[in-house]
Amino acid sequence: MIEVFKTNVQEEWQCKMIIEMLLEHFPNSSINFDLEDCDKILRVHASSICNTTIIELLNSHGYHCEVLL
Repeated sequence: MIEVFKTNVQEEWQCKMIIEMLLEHFPNSSINFDLEDCDKILRVHASSICNTTIIELLNSHGYHCEVLL
């Protein structure tokens, strides 16, 4: 399963911190950002994904995150 999110993450160091945080909650997942995209894409590839948890985790650290439709 792959889920794609629109974020407001701007910097590479932010990506690294968020990926580490998400891997604690979703181990064995593949997580990456595309900061070149205008929507600052976050992709999560995992066997089981909880969109609400991902959005809440990013929001709790001051980032905007929403499912990209």
